[in-house]
Amino acid sequence: MIDPDRFFGADSPFKEALPGFVAREGQALMASVVAEAIEAREILVVEAGTGTGKTFAYLLPALLSGRKTIVSTGTKALQDQLYHRDLPLIARAAGRPVTTALLKGRANYLCLHRLEQVTEPAAALTDDLAAIHEWRHRTATGDRAELTAVAEDAPVWPLVTSTADNCLGQKCAFYNDCHVVNARRAAQEADLVVVNHHLLLADLAMKEEGFVEFLPGADAVILDEAHQIPDLAVQFFGVSVGSRELERLVGEIRVQVMSYAEAELNRRVDALETAVRVLRAAAPREEGRHELDAIASGLREPLSGLLAAIADLAEGAGQLAQAEDVIEALVGQLVLCGEKLGVLVDETSWDGLRWIEVNPRSVRLNLTPLDVSEKLSGLMSPGFQAWIFTSATLAVGDDFSHFTSRLGIGDARCLRFESPFRLDRNALVWLPPGLPAPNDRRHTEALLTQVLPLLDATAGGVFFLFTSYRALHRARDWFGERPAALRSRPLLVQGTAPRDDLTRSFREAGDAVLLGTGSFWEGVDVRGEALTLVVIDKLPFASPGDPMTMARLEYIRRIGGNGFLEHQIPQAVLSLKQGAGRLLRSESDYGVIVIGDPRIAAKRYGRTFLDALAPIPSTADSGDVEAFFRKRKRAVA
Repeated sequence: MIDPDRFFGADSPFKEALPGFVAREGQALMASVVAEAIEAREILVVEAGTGTGKTFAYLLPALLSGRKTIVSTGTKALQDQLYHRDLPLIARAAGRPVTTALLKGRANYLCLHRLEQVTEPAAALTDDLAAIHEWRHRTATGDRAELTAVAEDAPVWPLVTSTADNCLGQKCAFYNDCHVVNARRAAQEADLVVVNHHLLLADLAMKEEGFVEFLPGADAVILDEAHQIPDLAVQFFGVSVGSRELERLVGEIRVQVMSYAEAELNRRVDALETAVRVLRAAAPREEGRHELDAIASGLREPLSGLLAAIADLAEGAGQLAQAEDVIEALVGQLVLCGEKLGVLVDETSWDGLRWIEVNPRSVRLNLTPLDVSEKLSGLMSPGFQAWIFTSATLAVGDDFSHFTSRLGIGDARCLRFESPFRLDRNALVWLPPGLPAPNDRRHTEALLTQVLPLLDATAGGVFFLFTSYRALHRARDWFGERPAALRSRPLLVQGTAPRDDLTRSFREAGDAVLLGTGSFWEGVDVRGEALTLVVIDKLPFASPGDPMTMARLEYIRRIGGNGFLEHQIPQAVLSLKQGAGRLLRSESDYGVIVIGDPRIAAKRYGRTFLDALAPIPSTADSGDVEAFFRKRKRAVA
């Protein structure tokens, strides 16, 4: 067990290992309860406010427990930070060296076989491919994160990495040197393995389907940024197949069978290619998500034709599979697509929401389960493993039921540790009065007009967090027409560069204005005066047309509940906490959170949102905001 005085007292070894380390009571208490949960193999849910130091509070007991542990993070960036920075530091300070491993999904590792297959690259890929060939002889892990010279989203990566579908397994000539195999072998032998949620959930989904899991068996599983798990789990236990993967399969099969020059086989390839085009043409013209049941009549014939074309090609190409390992793998992928499509078109096959997503050049059919709590609960039975979920946003007030019910862990032990920062002094919520309703076209411009004077009140940077791309684009155009409104500040807009690059530019500028949505609501850490104002345009209610929301609301309706009260409000509250959490990232940070949604004052449920930000005080008086910033200027002077 952990000795709190040793690690979190006045003589903590972390003080030497990490300059500026300050032990906090909440951190020590959290470390103790995590240690207890690991020892007892319990399920524990912990909300740890910003500044609690939750990373140390779960890594230290994991290292000291002597138990085999999996730590899962929300993003690959956090995964790398945890493995390369935090774990070595904590292990040194604790005097407890352990064997650790970093494990990612196979698409993150260089595939030597596929690299050899790229013999005539497009001109745009030549430089990146040359860099990969040179790196191939230097890397020990094959982890593409090492090669920073090639962009993360470079089009060359899908050509030189594998998927579960196109991997040849032990039949591959490079199997003994395979980076994926080596990474998994290291994970099997390690005491502590760092993964990400996508990999963990993929493994859990395979367990549920009866396959052998590829993650090592563990005594404890710790999930950081656990608020992401419910929605991600629904995706992993669903079924999905799209036109792009079918088009890719057609292209790869065409190349592989070309040398056989069989007219009948080529006809079947052409027929599948045509069937995919027919489905795309029959899909709704309007981009976005549509319930499949509402448009099923117009898609029955194209889907039936697609299923038949898949079966015909699988049968024809299957005759060559015994001679060609690559063709065998492609046929296996094709058969799997056919099976998925069969589930999607069978209206009686599974209880879930069937929907189609239409993009400019592709369509994707999906089946989203209404509820996965029973499946997840069965995979997380206490007594066999400890399961520890932690995040800064898991509870609505002191109520964890929104989170625990979706995972089927209603009996879990739940604890909250408040942020140690002086939120009551260092932050203020401003509710601009007189704004139009959120669905009024004038809303974005009215909000920007009211916020504009605050750019004179603070020299720090500003985040505008929008709930839709439409509002973000209106704000971009508004500032574009009024360059003087920026007060010479740089304007950074999501979509013009990768998120990490925009965040870096924002930090370096110190006074920039950033317009963001979605990905900027969480996982972005800007400390100091580079960020002193966070503007949230609307309460972040999920769109009623979002399939995840629709499926959850349908489930709640069926069991006699109130979807708005039991799902939409709690989910929006947690999202608001995430967005507001961008502001104060250290003890000395300060700033103002602007919420430009009049419903927070006009609706009865608005109080729930303000209470979630407590103890930050709120005001509708812009004079209070200006006074807050004046006080800060005097303090700095």
